[in-house]
Amino acid sequence: MGPEINMPGPVCLIENTEEQLVVNKEALETLSAISQPVVVVAIVGLYRTGKSYLMNKLAGKQKGFSVGSTVQAHTQGIWMWCVPHPSKPDHTLVLLDTEGLGDTQKVDNKKDDQIFALTILLSSTLVYNTMSKIDQGAIDLLHNVTEITDLLRVRASSHLDGVEDAADIVTFFPDLVWTLRDFYLDLETDGQLITADKYLENSLRPKEGSDQRSQNYNLPRLCIQKFFPTRKCFIFDTPIHGKKLVQLETLCDDELDHEFVQQVAEFCSYIFSHSKIKTLPGDIKVNGPRLENLVLTYVNAIHNGELPCLGNTVLTLSQIENAAAVQKAMSHYDQEMTQKVQLPTNTLQELLDLHRACEREAIEVFKKNSFKDEDQGFQKELEALLHTKQEAICQKNLEVSSEHCSALLQDIFTPLEANVQLGFYSRPGGHNLYIQKIEELKALYYQKPGKGIQAEEALQNYLHSKKPVSDAILQTDQALTAKENEMKVQRAKAETARADAQRLEELHRMQQKLMEEKERVRQQQLRQMEINRANFLAEQKRAEEQRLQIFLQLLRKRLKDSEQPKKLKEEDSRKCSGI
Repeated sequence: MGPEINMPGPVCLIENTEEQLVVNKEALETLSAISQPVVVVAIVGLYRTGKSYLMNKLAGKQKGFSVGSTVQAHTQGIWMWCVPHPSKPDHTLVLLDTEGLGDTQKVDNKKDDQIFALTILLSSTLVYNTMSKIDQGAIDLLHNVTEITDLLRVRASSHLDGVEDAADIVTFFPDLVWTLRDFYLDLETDGQLITADKYLENSLRPKEGSDQRSQNYNLPRLCIQKFFPTRKCFIFDTPIHGKKLVQLETLCDDELDHEFVQQVAEFCSYIFSHSKIKTLPGDIKVNGPRLENLVLTYVNAIHNGELPCLGNTVLTLSQIENAAAVQKAMSHYDQEMTQKVQLPTNTLQELLDLHRACEREAIEVFKKNSFKDEDQGFQKELEALLHTKQEAICQKNLEVSSEHCSALLQDIFTPLEANVQLGFYSRPGGHNLYIQKIEELKALYYQKPGKGIQAEEALQNYLHSKKPVSDAILQTDQALTAKENEMKVQRAKAETARADAQRLEELHRMQQKLMEEKERVRQQQLRQMEINRANFLAEQKRAEEQRLQIFLQLLRKRLKDSEQPKKLKEEDSRKCSGI
């Protein structure tokens, strides 16, 4: 169960303005926060009959609902006070104090019927507060319920024998608690003491007879019996006499009549123990938000010129509550997806698995907060909304992945693009360098986590967008490579020519050197020949000189030996001839 709502005082739930009934948003916010079942006790009756005093007692307070001390009606519209139920844990007691009926200062008494109808429709226990005794006027005032049922446009027949239709109506009606204030009669019948409940039943007993007078007498009583099958009556003595009565809310219990104090305590005890949870047909228990929707449904119907058809109340409430259940389920789905999903996901299946898990939770939330979705129309609507959410989140996943990958590619490949702009790859072999760098950056890109399902497609789209750049680099590479190859051929030819020239020059130098060497050798040989010849000549000269010397020596000897015989002379001659 949700937290208790303990309002410090009552607030106006439905304001009775001159133009129309107006719902107070502050009161609706209070109801919307009550997740507990509500027991709704409302009080109606003539103005200035002490209704607010009883409601304050039910709230356990001395003051709260306005208790007037003049002949002017104090409570306007319907006021609400929500307090923890004093005897039913995890329940909230909703007290509704209504504007007094029959105020002579009212211009339009139609509002009385509307407030009376709203009180019946909203409450689970209706306290009908009258003065002194049950008389025909009090019965006729309560008989307004027959007129109200006509205003409510229920499928009621024109007579009270339509049990099935009347049963449909009764399911919407609260238990009746009739309170008689300042009761002065003796509870006796035929000299026998009777209870207050017996007094009530005797007062509602129809007369025998079929004449118009009997029918007029019986009709309101039969209506009350039919529409309020559960009835209870309480009588209250005058609390205090004299002028102090106007100070009733300021007086302590010991200043009041003892019997009155005891009667109020018995009344409160009965209300606490017997008042039931506000329930709609189909055993639909009403909590704060459902009561809020009932208030809006009924008041809006009145604004449209009619009171709500009771037969459509559950349908209307189910539509409102199931629509709210759909919204709550969608809010739960959005919250869970926000907490669990980090876009982009690595795979589509990962996202779909998370979606299906949150979808199952959302449907469970809907089922927990919905009722009477008999044709599963709202569940189908929820499933359609969830399918739309799935498509949206999948598309968002694509977009986030694409944006993230684009930013990542831009970050990784920007230095490459800058080098392209600087012409780094506009050279022979530049395309291979470009491709190598592309592969390096691709590997770096693949290493980065969290790219999502568009990682490969984004990369391929980027590379495809850069294909013209790659082609341009390739063309430049091919052109420069061809030119470089041509220059290499030219350089090779020039080198060959230079080598040939060098070889020819070297050959020439070698030939020249050889010739010079030959000349040197020839000259040397010539010089040697000259030397040899000179030596030969010198040798010959020396030999000639020697022969001459020898000849001279011989000659001198001959001269010396002239005197020798002729034989010696001939020998000298042969020697000379030999020389």
